Amino acid sequence: MFPKTVETDRLRLEATAPESVDLDECYRICSSDPGIDEVTEYVTWDSHETKKETLEFLERGRERFDEGEAATYVIRPRGDEDSAGEIAGFGGFDVEWDRRTANLGVWLRKRFWGRGYSGERAAALAEVAFDDLDLDVVAVSHHPDNEASRRAIEKYVDRLSGRREGRLRNTLEFADGSVHDEVRYTISQAEWREATA
Repeated sequence: MFPKTVETDRLRLEATAPESVDLDECYRICSSDPGIDEVTEYVTWDSHETKKETLEFLERGRERFDEGEAATYVIRPRGDEDSAGEIAGFGGFDVEWDRRTANLGVWLRKRFWGRGYSGERAAALAEVAFDDLDLDVVAVSHHPDNEASRRAIEKYVDRLSGRREGRLRNTLEFADGSVHDEVRYTISQAEWREATA
């Protein structure tokens, strides 16, 4: 149902599975990559403590992909990009079929921040959601204190003619059990078609 690979001008996204990602490399990135504490500060998972955690993350990605629940991709720069072929991070979407909505998510290693990869990935996945899956809405959210995500999301949501919906109270549960607000944005299929015509 979901494409196994998605390519943009600068990125290659491959469906996450133990077969497509080197376990040792992924564990190193998810546990001790420089800046991992900043990467995980505003996301719902903590840095991995064991290789088993990383394997479960990759297996869960494959299972949800195969079951049509979610598409998680390993993000790699391609072509002439600095560090082409390396894991830059992971991103994708889960689908609420009853609401005809794809919920985007992404995390990038700190050394890949500031390159515009988040917006490029979001535009490509919005195209999948609207053209391939014929969904009505693409949604994305961030922790209210995550200024870097806010700037990146506002930039691509504006470019795709979406809008800020508002702050939702107590909707994000972090790995430590704490509950947080989130700021949500949406792009409708009609808005996206007008913006990309």
